[in-house]
Amino acid sequence: MATDLDYIDYLTDQIALGDRLTQRKMFGEYALYVDGKVVAFACDNSLFVKPSAAAAALAPHLPQRPPYPGAKDYPVADELLDDSDALRRLILETAHLMPLPRPKPPARRKT
Repeated sequence: MATDLDYIDYLTDQIALGDRLTQRKMFGEYALYVDGKVVAFACDNSLFVKPSAAAAALAPHLPQRPPYPGAKDYPVADELLDDSDALRRLILETAHLMPLPRPKPPARRKT
């Protein structure tokens, strides 16, 4: 089941980071980015936060499962959706720990 755009809008409202939080649709699901860093995935209308020390420290009780077949387990933050402050803190701390995206190579010009 693909994630609904209404669910993405709800996540965006709950996390409340304005333009810092972006999303990109991938295979019917979504990757969520803070300042260009991947911090979470929305799959099957659930929020999967990237595994990190932030998730272990701020929300060690979250259940874990893979967001898609063949993936490793991710913390599922659905129970934090009604606690905007806790969710925002988890997302921001996760972003702080994630590496910067690699620069894209320049596009090749056709000759």
